[in-house]
Amino acid sequence: MCALGQDLAAATETRTPWPSTTLFREDGDATTAGVSLMEIARLYGTPAYVVDEADVRRRCREYADALPGGTVAYAAKAFLCRAMAGWVREEGLSLDVCSGGELAIARSVGFPAERVIFHGNAKTPRELRDAVEAGVGRLVIDNLAEVHRVAALVPEGRRQKILIRVIPDTGDAVPSQKFGLSIATGEAGVAVARVLGQPELELVGLHCHLGSQIETARPYEEAVRALAEQLALIRDAHGVVLPELDLGGGQAIAYLDSERGLDPRSFAAALTAALEDRCAGLGLPVPRLIVEPGRSISGPAGMTLYRVIAVKRGGGRVFVAVDGGMSDNPRPSLYGARYTVRMVGRRSREASRPATVVGHHCETGDVLAEDVPLPADVRPGDLLAVAATGAYHHSMASTYNATGRLPVVAVSARRARLVVRREEPEDLFLREVGL
Repeated sequence: MCALGQDLAAATETRTPWPSTTLFREDGDATTAGVSLMEIARLYGTPAYVVDEADVRRRCREYADALPGGTVAYAAKAFLCRAMAGWVREEGLSLDVCSGGELAIARSVGFPAERVIFHGNAKTPRELRDAVEAGVGRLVIDNLAEVHRVAALVPEGRRQKILIRVIPDTGDAVPSQKFGLSIATGEAGVAVARVLGQPELELVGLHCHLGSQIETARPYEEAVRALAEQLALIRDAHGVVLPELDLGGGQAIAYLDSERGLDPRSFAAALTAALEDRCAGLGLPVPRLIVEPGRSISGPAGMTLYRVIAVKRGGGRVFVAVDGGMSDNPRPSLYGARYTVRMVGRRSREASRPATVVGHHCETGDVLAEDVPLPADVRPGDLLAVAATGAYHHSMASTYNATGRLPVVAVSARRARLVVRREEPEDLFLREVGL
């Protein structure tokens, strides 16, 4: 690790979408965890992802403290590398994985298998085998065919704990989707009966996922009441009281200064109160709650640094082209996602003007941020920081145009270290087997 760092006392401003330790200085520089963003760019190049380790750990603890009687499983699909898996393990959280690759990363750092939940709507035979052989704590059944496939893989003398993913009958649930089993059509009930009929499988609860960027606890409260009713129906039909209820993830974060994320403490309190109330009315023991935050743990803890390559002005618009693009952040082109952007490294006395930050790929849709305020004198060589890129950026990155994927720089306590190196052209050749 290299010692970097600037005097935190010189900082003057914090912004909601940024990592909690990010401070913007009067001289134009900015620091995260006491580390100068300019120095990170100098040492590790651009574009680059920066992740505040302390911020990640703090958010893990916030969720764990908010739900002391439950289980918090970090959703690995938001952002995962070996360092991140290690942080989650050390903070005592469980891990929600949805591919064989994510499971392999978890195993490579010694993540306890009993704290792993394995998801997926179309798990391959190899993924199912690897999950069962690893002894994952929970395997989520997402379709009827998986019941017998999983049962056939369980070694003699063992039982695999199972959650069944259902589509709750609430206003926020989408009845027609590729995930889960419908309660309304009866598929969920068939899955319950099939799992209970397999001695190799142990049904421990129900699972659901309501969506993404959910800003209030209300949809979760509705879902928890609906699923508690399903637990009561299963008790009445099969004489089995299931001990767990997994409400998935989807908690919102702030991408813009005007936005606010869903607070873990109020979210957990509302969820717990709704569950206890409904279970009391149904005569059910209160099941153990499981939640799977992903974006809300890693998203605000990350940012991306870009170097300005060119600026074009004309037709009433300003295009600021940078050295990254849709290969390191496909979300704007896929979903129209919006971001907060700051110029760092020098103090401009010019007023801000709307500018569109675009990437270097040969695609019209390669836009990173539309109409964001940047100083009117923004120019080639300037450094731009984009907030809240800690989720679904590294994990969704591609090598489009044979562009190597970005490094990940972790910062903590005035120090920075490389946890994922930059992908070079030589790396792209490794999979090729001949001319």
